Amino acid sequence: MDKDTGKAFDFRLFKRLLRHVKPYSGTFYGVALAAILLSGFAVLTPVLVGEIVDNAITNKDSEKLLMLILAMIGVLFGEVICQLLFNYYANWLGESVIKDIRIKLFKHLMGFKMKYYDNSSIGLLVTRAVTDMQRIGEIFSEGFFVIVSDLLKMVVVAAVMVYSNWKLSLIVFAVLPIILYATRLFQKAMKVAFIEVRAQVSNLNSFVQERITGMKIVQLFTREEIEKEKFREINEKHQNAWLKTVWYNSIFFPIAEIVSSITVGLIVWYGGLQNVANINKEEYGTIFMFILLSSMLFRPLRQIADKFNTLQMGMVAANRVFKILDTESNIEDLGTVDKEHIKGDIEFSNVRFGYLEDEEVLHGISFKVEAGETIAIVGATGAGKSTIINLLNRFYEINSGSIKVDGVDIKEYRLNSLRSKIAVVLQDVFLFADTIANNISLKNDEITESHLEQAAIQIGVHDFIMSLPGGYSYNIKERGTMLSSGQRQLIAFLRAYVSNPSILVLDEATSSVDTYSEQLIQRATEKITEGRTSIIIAHRLATIRKADKILVMHQGEIVETGTHEELLKQKGYYQNLYEAQFLAEEVL
Repeated sequence: MDKDTGKAFDFRLFKRLLRHVKPYSGTFYGVALAAILLSGFAVLTPVLVGEIVDNAITNKDSEKLLMLILAMIGVLFGEVICQLLFNYYANWLGESVIKDIRIKLFKHLMGFKMKYYDNSSIGLLVTRAVTDMQRIGEIFSEGFFVIVSDLLKMVVVAAVMVYSNWKLSLIVFAVLPIILYATRLFQKAMKVAFIEVRAQVSNLNSFVQERITGMKIVQLFTREEIEKEKFREINEKHQNAWLKTVWYNSIFFPIAEIVSSITVGLIVWYGGLQNVANINKEEYGTIFMFILLSSMLFRPLRQIADKFNTLQMGMVAANRVFKILDTESNIEDLGTVDKEHIKGDIEFSNVRFGYLEDEEVLHGISFKVEAGETIAIVGATGAGKSTIINLLNRFYEINSGSIKVDGVDIKEYRLNSLRSKIAVVLQDVFLFADTIANNISLKNDEITESHLEQAAIQIGVHDFIMSLPGGYSYNIKERGTMLSSGQRQLIAFLRAYVSNPSILVLDEATSSVDTYSEQLIQRATEKITEGRTSIIIAHRLATIRKADKILVMHQGEIVETGTHEELLKQKGYYQNLYEAQFLAEEVL
């Protein structure tokens, strides 16, 4: 959109938008018909006024006056009915179109690679899915159809003028180019202004979303005054962007009003002069009719300019949404393998990967995990431990090498089939603003309440849940803020357990919990790892010592492999890590 800011209207973009109207083509044509009828009804009123003045009032014909008044009432009634249908169904069409596009956008977003979200502002994406969508809906409810209706009115008005009196028509048409030129300049200026407005709205949303989410950090580090100043600057830019549109409106609409008033004055002056001089005497009804018609001709121009603003804002919003829809950042889901059950054999073969093209994180790592085996991965921060988990779930694509599950390359699995067999418990547990039951089952209809309770009892968290107000129906609010970090971890363990995965991943799931919660988590860990392949990235010694095998990572490479005792005997990197991190824990 930035490349064509001089274009008042992008027909290519609008044509693409109209493709989403096809399912509602009947409503679309119905609204178009209502717009046509509105233009006809609108012009009939001034014509009837002219007839009343010339043929009823002037001739004092009460019977004709009554007939024309009744005709005017009929026209007004028809206009009201058409206006009602036009407004309702134009808005209905707009809401239906944005509903479809919003669903399409959300589905598209859910298929993106994690890399896309790593590089994108959440606030900006929220703006695209909510605010920009509403602007697109206004294209149909307040923009396109209103403009078409007004243009039709202008065409019909101009035709009636020429047919009724070509001399008075020339007066009106002589002034028309001035307001047309002003409207054109106004539209171009507003197009540029609205692009700036949308950019500043996105910046404002992103800033507010991030600061509210990270409010604890802001307050912990006493950043309130600094963030307040930043917000003031962003808010001022947002204000200035909107004030620019207000300034353009403040210039255009008074000019349009003055031109309209001058035209009315010229009509009265010319018609009155002709009558006073008794030259080409104009009928009073015709003068009245032209005063009303000229107003009808210029008013749509002013409205069109205003509605064109709405249309342009919608088009800018549509362009931004379509840019996301056109973004190719999806994990390719071309696999055909869809196993109902997998054993859980895992094999990494010379896997290389980097989040950035020129910065490799994993340098050709290889290892095997047998079905039912529990392995622990240890290493310093940034060694690449969590990256292994991300790659196993295909959140990112590897640069080279292969990852196999049960001897089948993970790219050959259907993505949903692969991920449904793997459950992950993260250190930073994400919970939704919903009940505990819904956070565990994720609203899976196959997981009943009795199933939840049975699973909770098996891993030892049922009593903890029942101690909360409402038990499984307790609403934990946004991100689970009503629970402690240990309690959130227990919910995450139960969520993983009820999904009955073939492969379980615990990514530093016990690194920041209290002693009581850790005891519950250790019991839960023993239960949910029983009989299934488990990969544990841990900071706690107890978890590591029970692993069948330990992988020691350093700077993206596996430097040592073995059991706890075997690795200590090697007196290598693991021993240093053990002495620095785990020895004090063992003594305690």
